[in-house]
Amino acid sequence: MKKIKILIAGCALMISGCTKDLVPLDYSEINPAIFPKSAEDLEAMVNSVYYPMRGSWWNGFFSTSERGVMMVSDASTEILTGWYGAQHSASTHNFRPDDEGITGFYDRFYNMISRMTITIDLIEKSTVNEALKKKAIAEVRCARGLMAYYLFDLYGPIVIAPLEVLQNPLIEEPLARLPYDEMVKFIEEDLIAAAEDLPLPADAEYGRFNKALAKMLLIRLYLHEKEWSKVVNVSNDIINYNHYALDNDYVGMWGLEGAKNSNEVIWAIPCDYEGTSENQWQLMVLPSVFPNKGGWGTVQSSWWFYDSFEQRDVRKTMLISEFTGTDGITYTRANPGNYLNYGPLPLKIHEDAARTTAYTTVDIIMFRYADVLLSKAEAIANAAGSPTQEAMDLVNVVRKRAGLENLSLANYGSLSSFNNMILKERSHEFWCENGQYRADLIRHDKFVSRQLEVRPNTSSDKTKEVWPFSRDKINEGKGKFIQNPGYN
Repeated sequence: MKKIKILIAGCALMISGCTKDLVPLDYSEINPAIFPKSAEDLEAMVNSVYYPMRGSWWNGFFSTSERGVMMVSDASTEILTGWYGAQHSASTHNFRPDDEGITGFYDRFYNMISRMTITIDLIEKSTVNEALKKKAIAEVRCARGLMAYYLFDLYGPIVIAPLEVLQNPLIEEPLARLPYDEMVKFIEEDLIAAAEDLPLPADAEYGRFNKALAKMLLIRLYLHEKEWSKVVNVSNDIINYNHYALDNDYVGMWGLEGAKNSNEVIWAIPCDYEGTSENQWQLMVLPSVFPNKGGWGTVQSSWWFYDSFEQRDVRKTMLISEFTGTDGITYTRANPGNYLNYGPLPLKIHEDAARTTAYTTVDIIMFRYADVLLSKAEAIANAAGSPTQEAMDLVNVVRKRAGLENLSLANYGSLSSFNNMILKERSHEFWCENGQYRADLIRHDKFVSRQLEVRPNTSSDKTKEVWPFSRDKINEGKGKFIQNPGYN
């Protein structure tokens, strides 16, 4: 399968110096009266919306560094521990409006949503044939829904600039954040529309959006809103594509060619050595003394998380609890030095010791079929008000792949015990993938209590379930843009 090439298209839309919330057109680069006219023009515009979704340290939303949403989100849970930078702020729940590592996800990426809104309008007005236009708009709406969901999950409702405002960028108009219900509706409508016109999984190019991804994002939104029946229905849609199955080799999915060869992966971000998109995880996780090829060692897991696994769980084998360094010292939990003092090394992807740069070509897996099964299990139980055998069977399918014995419904008779089990399974299955476990804890009101259990502190409280906006963004809003509670 061919990798998608993520390009900086010539249709780039520039940020206005007059109204900082808006992204006007730069008419020196694009003339809406004549562009897009060809399939190539359309492809360039669509490729541009993939650009912020990649793994670049500088401006990739899904960078596998501290500038990416996964590391910072997982560091706010028991999965990761950081001792400096944004990962430390997350590990201590010490989120502050003047902490660029925390506020920067909104500051750097919220304008992408406006850019996509303008792109949709240009495509709709183009003279390209309708079939190409429909698919192009579906990809852009999927990208917009994806970005809007992640920012909503992190910060709560955000600014969504209307098209008519974007078309008049020289008129300064500070905008308020959307009301909560309107924010949810905006994301839902984008993803439903995208799912309608995106290709089926079997017909989609590797690395590009397809129907299953749009519906997987709907599952995340519906879990966020506890719309259990909708979770079940959309999960069944993906199951009924008859395209996905659990990979027999959990560890192998994170091999050098694992993602593109797996029938479990719903969406992965292709990575290469060309700087288009890069995976930095070994650089972030491996300490300088790690044998073969070390890194910067910017995060560890936690021993609390490590101890939560069953001994035979194959998902635990990727948490490195012992290694002999290039200095000849064997580092263990009992002799951690500065490398295992917080927890094991969370090396979820292949070590790729032969990599030619600090980065790796292991693709970034974002969503997998296992998530569909566990989400459906949770939704079935919560919709019914108590666990069911069908829900437990779905959990056991995922556990079997991990080399574990089936759980008995008789041992999880209450909904609270079932949900606690689901949370543990989700943490063990999806650690260091896309940062979704933070939202899982919040959904079940465990985000603060788990933090206080693992890392007792005075910073964590309910206000930390959403992050602060920067003071600059609040000031630019001129009274219309309201900060999240607890951060004034």
